[in-house]
Amino acid sequence: MKGRYILERENILAPLLLLPVVIYVVLLVGFPFVMAFVYSFSNVTVGNPDYKIVGISNFIDIIGDRVFQRSLGNTFIFTFVSISIVLILSHILAEVLIREFRGKWLVRFLILMPWTAPIALGTIGYLWFLDSVFSPIDWLLRSSGLLGTPDSLLGPMSNMYWLGRSGLAMASVILVHVWRLLPLGTVILIAGMNSIPKEILEAAQVDGAGYFRRLFNITLPLLFPVIGVTVLFASLFTFTDMTVVWVLTKGGPPPHSTQVLASLAFLKGIQGGDLAQGAAISLFFFPVLAGVSAIVLRLAKKAVVT
Repeated sequence: MKGRYILERENILAPLLLLPVVIYVVLLVGFPFVMAFVYSFSNVTVGNPDYKIVGISNFIDIIGDRVFQRSLGNTFIFTFVSISIVLILSHILAEVLIREFRGKWLVRFLILMPWTAPIALGTIGYLWFLDSVFSPIDWLLRSSGLLGTPDSLLGPMSNMYWLGRSGLAMASVILVHVWRLLPLGTVILIAGMNSIPKEILEAAQVDGAGYFRRLFNITLPLLFPVIGVTVLFASLFTFTDMTVVWVLTKGGPPPHSTQVLASLAFLKGIQGGDLAQGAAISLFFFPVLAGVSAIVLRLAKKAVVT
């Protein structure tokens, strides 16, 4: 009875319930972060585990590295374009899915499937779609006369070589990543739209407000905190993700046309064996993501207050 009484006290029960989460975060997030911080100021490599402090020389080296500079630019392009497309498409899908129509459950199932499927498995499937020789997309383009003849809109070549040309490779990586993130953005926006009182929208409709006026004057302002959460999660997933890039292009085609910071850190630290430089590259995530998180959360909080 005494133990039960103790557990009923909030100041004891709350820390006990939070303890497993704290342990999990410390072991799987905090400890690797500390090790990355320690390694980034050392000369540790896979072949030379002896720890020697070298100061900020690793950061100076990678900042002056053209591959890092290009990877940093690719990361921002990859993140900004992906999130912009996700926000637009997820809003369109959310607008459709909050309405009642026949086969709605099937459409929801198909939209959510990319999020439930393993991303590596789905990306391997896209390797076939974007294959340089056997791509079914290229076959459709040739069959429709858009590719493969001298007067074709897309040129006389028989294939587009999606993953072999710099611009097409980046576009392919972005579209596959959008395919992955779209279900998350759609679900979040559906929840936000369902929370908007229908009386407000109905009153605006009775007053003669058209769709776009309701969208920009009512729906989007009320959805701004939810959109902020979507941007935050999408930024975290996109800025730190390397699965799509690594499976599709491994950072190519040369010279590092689709390389991003996450894949470069893996390339340097794991495949190249330079743990110190890999850790220094990975630490660049922290100030950027912390800044994005602070800005998004402040804007969302301001929108809620106003």
